[in-house]
Amino acid sequence: MKFRKSLAVACVALLTSTAASHAFEINFTWDGLKLCTTGKPNRVSNPAFAVRNVPAGTKYIRFKLVDRDVPSYNHGGGVVAYSGQKVIKPGAFKYKSPCPPSGQHTYEWRATAQSKKNGGAIAKTAKARKYP
Repeated sequence: MKFRKSLAVACVALLTSTAASHAFEINFTWDGLKLCTTGKPNRVSNPAFAVRNVPAGTKYIRFKLVDRDVPSYNHGGGVVAYSGQKVIKPGAFKYKSPCPPSGQHTYEWRATAQSKKNGGAIAKTAKARKYP
């Protein structure tokens, strides 16, 4: 009985780690973004986003920047057509840059894989980064 229980636990752990290793991911860097700490953000082009494990059926990816310290502030984002590319290039959309009035805020890019331009969410992911 102990062996069966251990085997079942090991199988669940393997399945969980396998599923997690194939999760939709984005990655980016703030490199090249002009530093701003005035509280008045600039309108800038998106950073390059590396995308991995994009779910099957994805036709669009919706990007949104969220200030975790002031989530009510709308930094915007954009919707990008997806056709299998590994990188979403700068200039695909414009948004309001990170620009905390003082100190440091945590910003999070959220990406939603979609089957339609205006919805049909398939999966979400987020990567948080400190700024500046």
